[in-house]
Amino acid sequence: MRIIRRILITLLVIVLVAAGGFVAWANTPAKPSAEAYAAMKSNDSVKVSLDAAGRLMFEPTGVRNGVGFILYPGARIDPRAYAPLAQGIAAQGTTVIITPMLLHLAVLSPERAQAVIDSHPDIQTWTIGGHSLGGSMAARFVRLHPEEIKGLVLWASYPAETDDLSGSTLPVLSISASRDGLATPAKITAARSLLPETTMYVFIEGGNHAQFGSYGTQLGDHAAVIPPSEQWRLVVQATTNFLAQRAQQPQ
Repeated sequence: MRIIRRILITLLVIVLVAAGGFVAWANTPAKPSAEAYAAMKSNDSVKVSLDAAGRLMFEPTGVRNGVGFILYPGARIDPRAYAPLAQGIAAQGTTVIITPMLLHLAVLSPERAQAVIDSHPDIQTWTIGGHSLGGSMAARFVRLHPEEIKGLVLWASYPAETDDLSGSTLPVLSISASRDGLATPAKITAARSLLPETTMYVFIEGGNHAQFGSYGTQLGDHAAVIPPSEQWRLVVQATTNFLAQRAQQPQ
């Protein structure tokens, strides 16, 4: 019995140490850049705020198109790192809401969008998207809640095989980059079978994985050959065009 007890105690210690290590790892997300912090400030076009649930709100101060865009961050990336892109999208009339994730991992919080939708009955049309793992989990939400969402935006991302959307009629936009070392062009191409045939694809020549946000470099990624500001401009342009089309869809 003593031997068994020692073995059990040893196993428990190993599990606790492993769990502690995982939590410590997950709670060290990539930090926002100086440009991201600057984009966290309100201006004449966009009001930036933090709601009671800790979600980042980017609300147009002018004419609104009635569309809400829920953005899921990539794995271990501070939500504020997406502020430059959220600012650009909100300036064109869409309300952007970036949801924080449990331990900075969207795979642990794929249902976060539901609380956003429930708490904003004023928004007429809901769309969702995300970067990398965040996009994959946004696709999962779409599969589980097809009636809630009118459009899906994938930044350097694609659905898991268990979240096959190929039979869906949902409008989808997939934006990827040639220098992405994580969601590589080959992986994006291979995942086309998981998305509707009508999916719109935008390919950013010279862009990489990390420049879909603003948090510096990322392990495994390739160096971009275009500046972050140019990649942000292209991502915002493609995303806002897609969201504007959703605003015109019959409800």
